[in-house]
Amino acid sequence: MRPAVSTPLRRTAVAAALASVCLATPLAAHADEAPPTSATAKGLDLERVTILDLQQAMNGKRLTSEQLTQVYLRRIKELNPRLGAVVTVNPDAVALARRSDAVRRSGKARGPLEGIPVLLKDNMDTADRQPTTAGSTALLGARPAKDAFLVRRLREAGAVILGKANMTQWANFRSPAAIAGWSATGGQTHNPYVLDRSPCGSSSGSAAAAAASLAAVTIGTDTGGSIVCPASMTSTVGVKPTLGLVSRAGVVPITARHDSPGPITRNTTDAALTLLAIYGPDAADPDSAQAAGKLPADYRTVLDRDALRGKRIGVWRKGHVGIDPDIDRVFEATVKRLRDLGAIVVEGADVLTDDKAVAEHLYPAVLTEFKHDLNAYLAATPGEHPRSLKELIAYNKQHAKTELAKFGQEIFEMAEKTDGDLSNPVYREHRDTVTTQARRSIDDLLAKYRLDAVVTPTDLPAPKIDYQGGGENAFVNSSTNTSAAGYPHISVPAGYTRGGLPLGVSFIGTRFADARLLGYAYAYEQATQARKAPRYLPTLP
Repeated sequence: MRPAVSTPLRRTAVAAALASVCLATPLAAHADEAPPTSATAKGLDLERVTILDLQQAMNGKRLTSEQLTQVYLRRIKELNPRLGAVVTVNPDAVALARRSDAVRRSGKARGPLEGIPVLLKDNMDTADRQPTTAGSTALLGARPAKDAFLVRRLREAGAVILGKANMTQWANFRSPAAIAGWSATGGQTHNPYVLDRSPCGSSSGSAAAAAASLAAVTIGTDTGGSIVCPASMTSTVGVKPTLGLVSRAGVVPITARHDSPGPITRNTTDAALTLLAIYGPDAADPDSAQAAGKLPADYRTVLDRDALRGKRIGVWRKGHVGIDPDIDRVFEATVKRLRDLGAIVVEGADVLTDDKAVAEHLYPAVLTEFKHDLNAYLAATPGEHPRSLKELIAYNKQHAKTELAKFGQEIFEMAEKTDGDLSNPVYREHRDTVTTQARRSIDDLLAKYRLDAVVTPTDLPAPKIDYQGGGENAFVNSSTNTSAAGYPHISVPAGYTRGGLPLGVSFIGTRFADARLLGYAYAYEQATQARKAPRYLPTLP
C-alpha cells in the first residue's frame, strides 16, 4: 500500500541473508561503477522486445528459454548489488526453463507465457524452495502448502518462476514512517534511473526489476497505489486490475477489499498478455466469482492502435497540475497527443476525494480488515512463524534490531486494538460508506460527462530515498478512490523530468473496464514511445 500523501513515505536500507537461497545484498552505487552490459539475448534487445517477439524467437529456434533465463540471471547477478530489486533467485529456475524447452520441442506449448521468466513480489506463495516473507524475517520459516492461485496460473501458462522481488515490508502497512522499498529480508531497493531516488512502493522490487530488464515480466500487488506509483517512478507499465479480476488466494494480505495483484512490465503488450494469463474465477476468492469472461480471449482485440479514436477521455487536473513544472509539461503533451489520436478530450473531469471520509471511515475499515485477513493467512500457513498479528508484534519486539531498527510498528498496534470482526455493524458502516463514496466519485463523473475513461498524472517524480512526502502543495494520491472502489487503474510511461526522472500517466475507469483501459494505454504508448532505458545514475546534480 502506498502512502496517502503525495510521495512515498520515508524508507532506508538493511540486508539479511536467507538460508539456502541466492540473495544479492543491495550495495550503494558509486560514480565510478561501470555501466551495465547491454540487455540482449541472441541479438534481441530485451529493453524493447515483447513476449510475442520472444515467443517468435523461441519457436524459430533462435533462442531457448534456458538461454533467456540465464541472461536474466546474469543481469540479476550484475545489477542487483546496486538495485536491491531481487530478494530470492529460484534455485529451480534453470531446470524449469529446460523443461519448458522440452515442452516446446514436443509441440505442446502450455500457453502464451511458455518459457517466459517471471519475478513475483515476495508476498506471493510458492510451494517450492523459495520463501514467501512479505519482507519480514518472521516468515522465513513459513512453508506454504501450495502456490498462490495466480502463481498456478502462471505455471499453467508456461512461465518460468525466476524468483521473488523485494518489496516495502508488509506492503507498507506496518508504520507511517516506513521507507519505500525497504525490507528486513531484502534491504533497500533503488530506482534504476537514479540510484539515490525512491522506487516508490510497495511493489518496489517488481517495478525496479522490470525497468532494469531483470525479468521479462514481474508481478506486483496494489492496495492503495502499490503498483501504479512504482510503475510511474520507474517508467514501466503497471496494471492494478478490478478487484477480484485476479485472485488474491495465497497472497499475504492487507485487505481483501482493496488488494489487487497485477503485472508490471516494460510495455503494454506484455501487461495485457500476462493479465490474460493470471485472471479468472477462483473458488478460494469470492470476489473473483464474476471474473469469468471479463477479458477477451484474444489479446489482439485489446491491443488496438486506434483504441482512443472517438473515445471521450476526461482530464483530471485538480491536485495534480500546478505543483511540478515537469509534470505540467509532460501532461500537457499527453493531452495534446490524445487529441491527435482522435480522442474527444473533456476538461474538468476531476476525481474528488472526500478527505473526511478517508480519515473517519477508510482507515478504521482497513485496520479491522487487516487484522482479520492477516490472522487468517498466518493461521492457515504451515511452518514455524507467528500465528497471529499479536504474535507478529511480539516477534518484532524480540527481533527489534532487525525488524524495528528503521521504523516502528504503529499501524500493526493500531490494527491489533480493533476487534477484527467483519460482521461488526460499526465496521460495516465504515466500509460501506467509503466504498460507496469512492465508486460514486468515479461512476458519477463518467456518467455526467459520458466518459470512457479519465486520464491524469500518476504521481510526482521520484524523491530521494528516505524522503517523507506531504506539505501544503502535496500531490493528491491518484489511487485513493480507485483502490477503495475496487476499480482498474493503469499507469503508462509518459516522459521524464529535465533531470531524467520518469513520469507516468494513468488511465482510470469503472469496474471491469480493464480491457478498454489496456487498449487506451496501448494506443497512447505506441504513439508516444516515451519509455527510455534506465541509466543507473548515482545521483542528479
